[in-house]
Amino acid sequence: VAVAVQAVFGSLIKSRTAYAVKETHRVPRRWQKMGRAPADRMLNLQIGVKQSQFDELERHLYEVSDPSHSRYGQHLSYEEVNELIKPTDDALDLVHEWLEANGIVYVSYSPAMDWINIDMDVATAERLLDTEYYVFQHEDGTEMVRAPEWSLPKHLHEHVDAIQPTTSFMRQVKRADVADTPIPWPYPGLHNPTAPALKKVCTINGTTPDCFSTLYQTAGYVQKAAGKNNIGFNNFLGEIPIRPDTKQFLDRYRPDAVTGSSEYKFVDINGGPSQDGPLTPAQAASGISVEANLDVQTIIGMTYPMPVTAFSTNGTPPETGDAAAGNPPGNEPYLIWLNYVLGQKDLPQVISTSYGDDEQTVPEDYAKRVCNGFAQLGARGISILFSSGDGGVGDAASNDGSLCISNDGKNTTEFLASFPPSCPYVTAVGATQGFEPETAALRPANSFGPDGKVHGFYASGSGFSKYFRRPSYQDSVVPAYVKSLNGEHKGLFNPHGRAYPDISAQGLYFQIVWNSTFEIISGTSASCPLMSSIIALTNDALIADGKPPLGFLNPWLYQEGYKAFTDITEGVSGGCNTTGFPVTEGWDAVTGFGTPVFPELVRLA
Repeated sequence: VAVAVQAVFGSLIKSRTAYAVKETHRVPRRWQKMGRAPADRMLNLQIGVKQSQFDELERHLYEVSDPSHSRYGQHLSYEEVNELIKPTDDALDLVHEWLEANGIVYVSYSPAMDWINIDMDVATAERLLDTEYYVFQHEDGTEMVRAPEWSLPKHLHEHVDAIQPTTSFMRQVKRADVADTPIPWPYPGLHNPTAPALKKVCTINGTTPDCFSTLYQTAGYVQKAAGKNNIGFNNFLGEIPIRPDTKQFLDRYRPDAVTGSSEYKFVDINGGPSQDGPLTPAQAASGISVEANLDVQTIIGMTYPMPVTAFSTNGTPPETGDAAAGNPPGNEPYLIWLNYVLGQKDLPQVISTSYGDDEQTVPEDYAKRVCNGFAQLGARGISILFSSGDGGVGDAASNDGSLCISNDGKNTTEFLASFPPSCPYVTAVGATQGFEPETAALRPANSFGPDGKVHGFYASGSGFSKYFRRPSYQDSVVPAYVKSLNGEHKGLFNPHGRAYPDISAQGLYFQIVWNSTFEIISGTSASCPLMSSIIALTNDALIADGKPPLGFLNPWLYQEGYKAFTDITEGVSGGCNTTGFPVTEGWDAVTGFGTPVFPELVRLA
């Protein structure tokens, strides 16, 4: 909803009550304050006004997602969701009064008016929030303009949940690792395929769509609802799927889908990038689009002729300059994407996302508001899947535990949960490797890959949230798993938190094409689009049979759907200089319920 009035910012901040600190969030480790932010730097300030009936929305979400409930599958409409979560008139009036008293006329709302978006410079934001913005730099070079503490008039505290960008240091980290073109080289520690059908199409020198479709038994399935059933995936950090690369990949591995490589749809959000041609030399030098190519090639390789949507959202740090220089204002890309898709009446029934960061880099109130947005999508019948991360229980890359430290000022050693996988309204996807049987994905530090080169540690992301309590749908399995630990890692994780992952899929040595070259890529970034594809194929069977799509998966998974997954009982985890959580029979915090068996998914759905 747009308002065609330009704000005039005054220098005097007015309010009916005194200001008080609303939120303080400690700067996470690996970030360094570089200095005050330029006063003319533009920000897209997003004010989260309290949602009026989220508890009621959550009730609807669980009822329509519970296979034992009479309302199962009766998903809410766009209008019904917005009506439930729109703020009260009193809340909006008070926020508007505060803004207008200070010469600010907001320029846009989210669909339910629960987010107010304002473009303003740093100087104005500092006056409005009684704060100071600084430039912070991560050790990887990422820069952000943030204010670790900000204030509001006291009477607004109960009506405003979050304001960003202020305290969130989430970087939308890509979860993939690239090796060069493989050479024939047996990799120790993986189970080789022995069944003739698998042995024919699966090798440890790079897995392909033929291998996945044989392993998870989607081979031979003929889609019947491709015009009604859709799948989408997210791109952040400037990632762009490259059409010529996708065509080259499909030419080799899925020739019947070659025409489809040019038919996936770009949706550019907030000026997000799009591209039809090959990578430029500068892009190739930066390594951009590996993640996006992995997503689109995996998804089309598994789901053609199903329509595919690539969401491309702007908001890539570092951002410099100001509006006058033609640079976009700083923002929070997840929120930009969420508010966009929540404003669309027609969306893909499955959306895959392979980005995230340590939960503690995100302020709790903001994380909960973003998580609520995923609940809104789930209530509408959309399955939201996230990769669980590649750090095991945290910091697997260094594996010395030096970064597994709390961000509360106490510097307590602890495991690091990942967000958004820790949100109870999404389905978190872990990774496996090898065949017959598959095992939990783990590549030890300084191990060799199929390219003959040494690679760093990679372990399927696993953990327990500090922000989100364990949802009731996990009560049937998670307490027993925690008890089975017999006190191992006590004090390093929250045993009462939302546990993840929920399910898993292959995540080691995927063949892709990048910059016209065949490459190998690993990570839960690979597992997530693969699993999303299989869920989308299950939806095809449901829709063709006149049934609704699966929607929010987790209540169904934990009640009945787990029977359609192969339990993973071998492998280990790692991270934080520990052995991590164990892989066990039944649900575990490394592989969830295991990997999919497509015919069983269709039978049980």
